[in-house]
Amino acid sequence: MSDQSPSFERLVPPADGHRITCENGRLCVPDDPIVPYIRGDGTGVDIWPAAQHVIDSAVARAYSGRRRIVWLRTYAGLDALQEYGKDAVLPADTVRAIQHYLVAIKGPLTTPVGGYEYVCLECALEQNGDASGAPGHCAGCGSEWVTARFRSLNVTLRQVLDLYACVRPVRWFRGVPSPVKHPERLNIIIFRENTEDVYSGIEFPSGSAEAAELMALVSRHTGKNLRADSGIGVKPISASGTKRLVRKALQHAIAQGRQTVTLVHKGNIMKFTEGAFRDWGYEVAREEFGPDTFTEKELWEEFGGVRPSGRVLINDRIADSMFQQVLLRPDEYDVVATPNLNGDYLSDACAAQTGGLGLAPGANLGDEIGLFEATHGTAPKHAGRNVINPSSVILSGKMMLDYMGWQEAGELVVRGLEQTIEQKRVTYDLERQMEGAEKVSTSGFAECIVENMG
Repeated sequence: MSDQSPSFERLVPPADGHRITCENGRLCVPDDPIVPYIRGDGTGVDIWPAAQHVIDSAVARAYSGRRRIVWLRTYAGLDALQEYGKDAVLPADTVRAIQHYLVAIKGPLTTPVGGYEYVCLECALEQNGDASGAPGHCAGCGSEWVTARFRSLNVTLRQVLDLYACVRPVRWFRGVPSPVKHPERLNIIIFRENTEDVYSGIEFPSGSAEAAELMALVSRHTGKNLRADSGIGVKPISASGTKRLVRKALQHAIAQGRQTVTLVHKGNIMKFTEGAFRDWGYEVAREEFGPDTFTEKELWEEFGGVRPSGRVLINDRIADSMFQQVLLRPDEYDVVATPNLNGDYLSDACAAQTGGLGLAPGANLGDEIGLFEATHGTAPKHAGRNVINPSSVILSGKMMLDYMGWQEAGELVVRGLEQTIEQKRVTYDLERQMEGAEKVSTSGFAECIVENMG
């Protein structure tokens, strides 16, 4: 990538700070990296300032002022409408900034769900236009920030930036209420394919000419007749997309000394998509990581049931069985690689075992770019009330620091968070579940974390 700053419509790059670059697949991080951020919709107004305070404090303490992050505000969602104008929910400026600076972080963004024409980016209400067909003001909150319905901005960013790996570490923090007896036994990292499967966004509504054409094609080639009122979606899973995801999961497992990489799929039913995901995963392990990996078959046939030292076991599980396994035998699983939809379900189910999405961080990674994000929704009814748990975006900041090679600062973030939870000084979502807990605000929680960094 060129060192020259891209041409921005409205963004002004900081006068100080330097960009992160990548050479031979490795990030080169200066002591003052410029990092773009998106505040986010809804409670982003509360949780982002709290997270930024924690991240900045951890960096300052870890490196005694020798390092600092130079933040560059970028825009998406409501902020983008207010800054760039009507329907500009994801400005080209934002995409260019992330492409240029390589590492970025974001709060939650509104994702329309229904089939309405418009969505309000203040309260997230979806609605149709007025008698003239125009959006007008929001029918729920009266806001003027109503825009034409759009696809998920989260998905758009992942696809435009080719961030093919959604990485979700899930672990338990001592003291957090959990619905299971031993939440401490679950400590996994899920690598979920981020650009194919249902995220390809290829679907056609019931009754459309496109759906009818596809159904006719299916009938001609398979002899199967679909119901005429069906909506149709296409589920692509490619060899290249699968292999790069599994490659990244294996690289992580080997570098971090993890024990197992598990391919999760529904290949018993979908032979040529999910079944192929399984086969291609084993193929990349065998061809590219042979000396560093072994299979369950090799464990018994070549090693007599004794794990070879320094090698990673690669195995696979059917998706529905895996949901049982993470409940009944969670400590047997370490790193998981999965197609998109399976990973979506599995990561949220695992997060529920350890306290919910409020404590679940996330990253979207490509070959060079890393975009880190809160994994929960926008909760607009709580926006501006300073009550929401900011842990998801804080822990995503910890992942970002690790990605940059600033692990010392990342460790301070975790230390501060762990001690704050153990002291039972928590936001309302945890306070109402913890006997004897002290309820603190979003900003107050961040201050407790900084205080407990030591």
